Amino acid sequence: MVARSFVPLRLPARPSQILATLPILELDNESTTTSELLQAHLPTSKVVKAFNHIYAAELTTHGQSAESKNRRALVIAGDDPDAKATVTRLLDQFGFDTVDAGPLREGWRIQRDTPGYGPRRTAEELRRDLAAAKRYAEM
Repeated sequence: MVARSFVPLRLPARPSQILATLPILELDNESTTTSELLQAHLPTSKVVKAFNHIYAAELTTHGQSAESKNRRALVIAGDDPDAKATVTRLLDQFGFDTVDAGPLREGWRIQRDTPGYGPRRTAEELRRDLAAAKRYAEM
């Protein structure tokens, strides 16, 4: 199989939302993330977490030119630099800045119940939100 980049859209954070009858201990104890789990199941692909904290309709209405003041930013996380660069270019084409959260293991910083999940944020605001994020066990 040819290596491919894969960008999951809105993966739920809790195993009960993924598979109602199959608990996934690694997600419950936060030793892995949904994106890492997906990467483990798609070993020849390059997973980049993106788009999970924006509504689909906002992709067509919130984009702005690169010169715009207060341009909305979106977070990415991934283990492959080339795949992340591809997603960053795509986000720019859509009219969004990119904030890189780091590897997939840091993708939890932009999931449900974290400060940056949902509201419209600039790159500076999202960086602060990522730094302030707490794991579920800490809430």
